[in-house]
Amino acid sequence: MSAWTDVRIDQLSRLWRQGLSATAIARALGGGLTRDSVLSKVTRLGLSRGRPAKHAAQPYPGQPGPEVPSDGTATILSIRRDACRWPYGDPAETDFSLCGRPAERGAFCAAHATLAYRPKPPSAEDLMHLAGLA
Repeated sequence: MSAWTDVRIDQLSRLWRQGLSATAIARALGGGLTRDSVLSKVTRLGLSRGRPAKHAAQPYPGQPGPEVPSDGTATILSIRRDACRWPYGDPAETDFSLCGRPAERGAFCAAHATLAYRPKPPSAEDLMHLAGLA
């Protein structure tokens, strides 16, 4: 009996289109699925690796920042050197765009920097130090 029922395939497709990672999808679906089994099924289903064109990305949990723009204002041809290069949509599609707002950190605006530059998770040593045990 396959672990991939029609309901699970629908859930996988929906979560993938929402931009969840393969690990997060495996956890959400449960039943012993692994990241690799999710990625294999995504490949077999031919799902796009890109996010939908008008996807509103969410900041990293616990990392407050400016509201993330819901669409791009620049194209590959119009993007300036000092502008945010966060992509919107699939580069192969005609409605592909880049954020285009003023870059504040690296190649991204303040809002997209909160998504692109996530803090390193604490190591066991860091946690021991915080607990006063090191």
